[in-house]
Amino acid sequence: MPPVWPRKYQLDPGHANGSSTLQVPVSKILTKSKRNIVKPSIELLWSDRIFTVSTLAERFEALKLRNEKALVLFVTAGDQPLSELPEMISAFAEGGADVIEIGIPFSDPFGEGPTIQASSQRALDNGATAIKILEAISKVKTEMPIVTMGYYNPVLRYGLSEFAMASKRVGVSGTIVSDLVPDEAEAWCKASEAAGIDTIFLVAPTSTPQRIDEVCARSTGFVYAVSRTGVTGAENSVPSDVKGLVDRIKSKTKKPVCVGFGISSPEHVRMVCEVADGAVVGSYLVNLLHQEWKGGQGRQKIVEAVRALKEATK
Repeated sequence: MPPVWPRKYQLDPGHANGSSTLQVPVSKILTKSKRNIVKPSIELLWSDRIFTVSTLAERFEALKLRNEKALVLFVTAGDQPLSELPEMISAFAEGGADVIEIGIPFSDPFGEGPTIQASSQRALDNGATAIKILEAISKVKTEMPIVTMGYYNPVLRYGLSEFAMASKRVGVSGTIVSDLVPDEAEAWCKASEAAGIDTIFLVAPTSTPQRIDEVCARSTGFVYAVSRTGVTGAENSVPSDVKGLVDRIKSKTKKPVCVGFGISSPEHVRMVCEVADGAVVGSYLVNLLHQEWKGGQGRQKIVEAVRALKEATK
């Protein structure tokens, strides 16, 4: 077993880029400016996880053998206390979820709708940072693949290789960096490949054939198909052209394709899973957790809601 990996970090409370809560390696800050460094420092000791986490490829293959599609659930880390994240993911697992996306809140979440924007702000107000979120993930005990989802700025500030290795160390299987396009992702893809984590990119309804080619070439784990233009958010219906978008992607790759944005009911999941390999449920779950979790008192309601969503994938 490799040795425990200790590192010290301090808080930089005033980046010009607008991310006022990101914790980054001290050495990274010192090369920029000494003005914004404050104490105390935080030392994290992350040891190797003692349980097996399936890779995304293994999970999709297992689902295929069972003639099921993937239920991918998104949660904003820090919206509820980070100490409760392991219990929340345990509830998702009990309900039958297949993959978990853990959102890393950012101060300028321009790709998100009102629900996830609000959850991100609550998380930042609660003191959530990239490092604290990785620390919380390290305490999760699950066999489900975990994917982090966020924006490039925190990853860049942390350090590409450092973030990829830290993610792997705590049990993350892959990442989605929402605002990073594949033709500008060479360095991040190399860092991720070296760390052994998947990189997942997004295809939108407006993506050109060239962009779809680039996404399919760069993506590992699965391709994320955005069901509609605009931002995230629960909707009353799934756009009718989702099948066309998935068909366009599948004509370019044999990798799994999961559809997200606006998926908010078992009926939506069922419709998506008729054409895709999985459905991503985000805003609906974030809102449900905000209303019902209550420190775990609403755990059973969450389990039942997830179970209903999962049934629609079969």
